[in-house]
Amino acid sequence: MKDLFEKIYKDKGPLGKWASQAEGYFVFPKLEGQISNRMKFQGKEVITWSINDYLGLANHPEIRKVDGEAGVEYGSAYPMGARMMSGHTDLHELLQKELAEFVNKEAAYLLNFGYQGMVSTIDALVSKDDIIVYDVDAHACIIDGVRLHMGKRFTYKHNDVESLEKNLERATKMAEQTGGGILVISEGVFGMRGEQGKLKEIAALKKKYNFRFLVDDAHGFGTLGKTGAGAGEEQGVQDDIDVYFATFAKSMAGTGAFIAADQEIIDYLKYNLRSQMFAKSLQMQLVVGARKRLEMLKTMPELKDKLWENVNALQSGLKERGFDIGTTQSCVTPVYLKGSIPEAMALVKDLRENYGIFCSIVVYPVIPKGLILLRLIPTATHTLEDVRVTLDAFDGIRERLENGTYKRLSAGVVAAMGE
Repeated sequence: MKDLFEKIYKDKGPLGKWASQAEGYFVFPKLEGQISNRMKFQGKEVITWSINDYLGLANHPEIRKVDGEAGVEYGSAYPMGARMMSGHTDLHELLQKELAEFVNKEAAYLLNFGYQGMVSTIDALVSKDDIIVYDVDAHACIIDGVRLHMGKRFTYKHNDVESLEKNLERATKMAEQTGGGILVISEGVFGMRGEQGKLKEIAALKKKYNFRFLVDDAHGFGTLGKTGAGAGEEQGVQDDIDVYFATFAKSMAGTGAFIAADQEIIDYLKYNLRSQMFAKSLQMQLVVGARKRLEMLKTMPELKDKLWENVNALQSGLKERGFDIGTTQSCVTPVYLKGSIPEAMALVKDLRENYGIFCSIVVYPVIPKGLILLRLIPTATHTLEDVRVTLDAFDGIRERLENGTYKRLSAGVVAAMGE
C-alpha cells in the first residue's frame, strides 16, 4: 500500500513545480498600501491592474467611515451562530430586500462567501435524477458545485449555443428517463476572457426546451446594465434568469454574496443551503458595509461612468497598438501573447521592476501551452495617465518578447528545472 503523501512528494502539480522560482513574486505576491490604482510592491510604487475594486469603493472615505463605525458598534463577532439558529437580524433581511429590488427579483438571500455559496446553491438545486448542462469555461466554484452532483452533467463548448442545444437534446432525453429536470449554468461575464455569457440566446432556448437557468454574474453586477444590475439587465433577459448570483467581492469591494430568484425558490434555498445552514452568519459589520456600498452603486452612476471611461481608453489603446485582447465585452481586459512559462516570468518581472506595472499573469494549465495571458482589471480609481503609461510599457515588453530577450533571460530557469 502506498503512502497517501507519495504523490505529493513526486508531483507538485503544473504550477507547484515552479514554486521555488515563483512564490512571493509571481504567485502569492504581497501588494501593500491603501487599495488604489497605485500601490507598493516590494517597496516600489506600481500601477495596479489586478484588484477587483471596479467602482473604487474599497478605499472610498464614505465606505471607510461606515465600515469603521459599524465595527465600533457591532464588533466583528455579532451576530453569533448560523442564520437559522441565532445569526439572523433585521438588517440581514433589509439588505436582502434591497438587493432583490436592485436586480429585479422577488427575493434574495445573503451568502457568506461567493465561492462556497455557488457550490452550495448548485448542490441544493439538483437531485440525482436531474441533469446539469454548463459552459466548459465556467468558474471553479461552478465546477466544484457540479462535482457534488450525483447525477449526469454535460459541458457545452464555451459560449457555443449550437453545442448547448445539442447537449440540451441529450439532457432532455435523459431527463425523460430519470424523471428529473435540467439546470443550465452560465456566467454573466467570464472572468478570464472578459466575454459576456450568451444569456439572451440561452434564454431564447427556453421556448424549445424545459430547463431552469442559473447565472453567476460576479463580474457583471455593478458594471453592466443601465443601472448596474448586471449582464441580465445589459442583455434584456433578467426576467429569464431563474436564479441570479452575484458576489460583493468585485464591484462592492467587500465580503459576501447573494442569490436572487422568485420568493418560493429563495424560501426553499435558505432551508437547504448547507454552506449557510451550518456556517456562521455574515457578520453585521459586513452587512452594514454592504448596504452602504449598494446605496452608492445605486445613487452614484458617475462611478460606473468613470470605470467605463478607463475601460474604453485601455481597451481601444491596446487594440490600436495591435495587441490581441480577444473578444472581451466587459471591464476584464486580457492581453494574449505567445511564449513559454519561463519567458512569462521574465516578462512580468521586467514589467514590474522596470515599468512599474502590476497585473496578473495566467499561464498553462489555465490556458493552453505556449500562451501568456496578462489580465488587467480597470477601476474607477485609475487615471488616463495610468492608461498611457501602461500602453507604453506593453509596447516595450512585446518588443523584448519578440526579439528573444526574455527567452535568453529565462534560459537559466529552464536549465535549473531540467525542462
